Amino acid sequence: MSVSLRQLSYNELSRLIFKWRDADRASLLSFLVALEIGMHWLWCGFVWWQRESVGVFVNLQLLYIAWLFVSCSLLFFLWLSRHFLTITENDTRLNFWQIALVSVYSLYIGFEILIIGHSSLVSGVSLVGGAMLGMMLARRRYIWLAFLAQIALIVIVNIIPYMGMDLPSLREMHLAHDGVIHSHNYQTYNEAVTIENAIASAIYHNGTIPLNDGHELHRNSALFWRSTHMYLALPKAIFIVYVFRILLLILDTSKREILSYANQDELTGLNNRRHGLGQMRETLMNMNDQHDYSVVLFDLDWFKNINDDYGHEVGDKVLKEVAEILDNAFTDSQIISRYGGEEFLIVLPETGHYTAMTIAEQLRADIAKHNIYINPIHSFQVSASFGLYTLTHGERTRLIDEYMKIMYQQKYQDDLMHSGAKVYRQARETQSVNELYQAFDESKKMQISSDICQRLISIADKALYKAKDRGRNQVVSANELLAEGKIMEVSHAPTQQWGQMP
Repeated sequence: MSVSLRQLSYNELSRLIFKWRDADRASLLSFLVALEIGMHWLWCGFVWWQRESVGVFVNLQLLYIAWLFVSCSLLFFLWLSRHFLTITENDTRLNFWQIALVSVYSLYIGFEILIIGHSSLVSGVSLVGGAMLGMMLARRRYIWLAFLAQIALIVIVNIIPYMGMDLPSLREMHLAHDGVIHSHNYQTYNEAVTIENAIASAIYHNGTIPLNDGHELHRNSALFWRSTHMYLALPKAIFIVYVFRILLLILDTSKREILSYANQDELTGLNNRRHGLGQMRETLMNMNDQHDYSVVLFDLDWFKNINDDYGHEVGDKVLKEVAEILDNAFTDSQIISRYGGEEFLIVLPETGHYTAMTIAEQLRADIAKHNIYINPIHSFQVSASFGLYTLTHGERTRLIDEYMKIMYQQKYQDDLMHSGAKVYRQARETQSVNELYQAFDESKKMQISSDICQRLISIADKALYKAKDRGRNQVVSANELLAEGKIMEVSHAPTQQWGQMP
């Protein structure tokens, strides 16, 4: 289905590069070209209307020819913008008319630069700006070839006058009563002004032009052509920069949406397991060595029975409402994620054991008293079992110390002259464990934090299963179980070879 340009809203126009068909984008490009040419048509009309005052600066005979060419180009691109809307996506005419659009516009820009004069402002915006806008709206291969062709055309236009050939230009300088001095298009604007100054200085002494009249003529000529160049270049430059600003905003929005889909659990809106573990590794890697670190793992009790008795739709409703309780209970500094199925992971950086137990107990009570409504009349309640483990700052230092001993041993295991344990003891004499840890590169620190992360979750999981064994709907501390010897401490050896130390 084609898109009418008259039906465009502001937001639709900004998102067209993502939403429209190729034919629709080409239609919009034709329309924008028509708007640009329309501004040139108005400039020609203004010069004709003010020909008595500005005709001294403009070659009026060439102006009429240029005005006719501009009018024909305007009608062509307006027609083309409507014609593209009649072309289907697989129509072979689409490529033909895109080539026609790009070719005619390239010739038009070349003609514009030729007769207006080689202004770096006009040619630069036309060459680069037009190519950038075209890359978004037409087939990029055609735009690239047209861009190269325009560069070649500009080079030719600059070389031809030095080969003894004069090219037409709208710019004129009347500096004597009986003569007209033409400024060639291959000159830059500053070069043309320099020539005007030189000629004016040369003729002031013989009285051909009164001094005041010469200065006034020079100022008016400079003002007119500077205004012309700004009129031709700046609106286009502003529009193109604005379009790319909108494009960057769209890309930023798309990036946030992609990250949201990649990091969030689709059902509950919480962090998914991958992102939650990633945040946990980051906080473990960068945590202060004077703070404790708590992890809570909890599981909804008898969740399979809920799915069996009420259906998976109600089961999804339970997960969503538990996620809302979690979302309302914690701040951004605390990491909450759906760990899998009906299991959730809560990470509490810089949180001691007593505080973490209080938080977990309050959360357990909030879940247990929450009513899940099947319909406006019938409801039921769910409970959850919690396993909690707190890594004290002293234990964290001990773990890192063990990791680094193993890493030094691996580094020097083939060195007959040095012992890894001895080298590590010497390093510890001048630096603390944390200082040595901070000296590691990011990949080694991330691996250490990843291994510690898995260790914490594994210990919390053991406490969670103890909570289920004890009747569910309760919080069990893994720290207490370890102190009582009721669970075994997991291994904290590195999971892989560490390679060379920094």
